[in-house]
Amino acid sequence: MTWKIYAAGKPALAYAKTGIAEYLKRLKRGPKVELIYLKAGDSESVSKDLLTRSEKTFRIALDERGEDWNTAHFVKKINNWEMDPGIKTISLLIGASDGHSPALREKADCIWALSPLTLQHELALVVLLEQLYRAYSVKRGEPYHR
Repeated sequence: MTWKIYAAGKPALAYAKTGIAEYLKRLKRGPKVELIYLKAGDSESVSKDLLTRSEKTFRIALDERGEDWNTAHFVKKINNWEMDPGIKTISLLIGASDGHSPALREKADCIWALSPLTLQHELALVVLLEQLYRAYSVKRGEPYHR
């Protein structure tokens, strides 16, 4: 399975760059993960670009209004997606600073809330990568997740 993470705008904050690099390095032992940065912009233009780039993939929009998953639930979802022959690539969509458009939320296969709080997009990206790493650590039976 391939994971494509689309994020609007490149991180500028040092802590975010460090965290992103660290978790991408750790994820090299797990699934194939591609991080793709899009040009930052308003909700409509970024959402349109996200939809175009993620076409024919299983789309998960990250949005504070989405479903609240704990680690065990996320691992169970990953296991189910990996068993689904129709899902080869999962696209994780981090939108513009003003969120996703209604059209993107409607076309997403899932909407996931990393937190009920609105997260700054650079922080959301670090949290997302950490959770992906944590889920695959659980799947491998490694102690990281405790």
